[in-house]
Amino acid sequence: MPIRYSPESVVIADTSAGILEWAARHIEHVGLHLGPRLFAGPGRTATLPCWPRGALEVAAGHGRGAAGRTYDWDRIDRARDQAFAILAETLTGHPVDADEPAAKALHGKVIDRWSAEPGRTAADVARAFRTAAARAEHALF
Repeated sequence: MPIRYSPESVVIADTSAGILEWAARHIEHVGLHLGPRLFAGPGRTATLPCWPRGALEVAAGHGRGAAGRTYDWDRIDRARDQAFAILAETLTGHPVDADEPAAKALHGKVIDRWSAEPGRTAADVARAFRTAAARAEHALF
């Protein structure tokens, strides 16, 4: 069953496709903001960032867990890392390989460079997330 987007939700996706889809909806909801206005405006706070890498972290539960609720953080963290990798691959058109722990940093740099390109919109980001989510559904990790 797919997880429905809600910025207040304490339900956290534990698949890379689910995380990418939740992040797409988050960017659509709060918009895309980079630089000094990163946390400005309605629906955007220090725990609900509105830039691509931040949206992926929020989708993977950063700032959204609930006390008293049990989460499989190992599974969620693996799915988040896979989401980063498949998004970076989707944006570049080829695998972005690196040895751990450098892989996550390299994937983040690819995503940051792409998102910082002039004219980038929230719709662009949501589309990229959904393209990556579709690829993640068919990937074997």
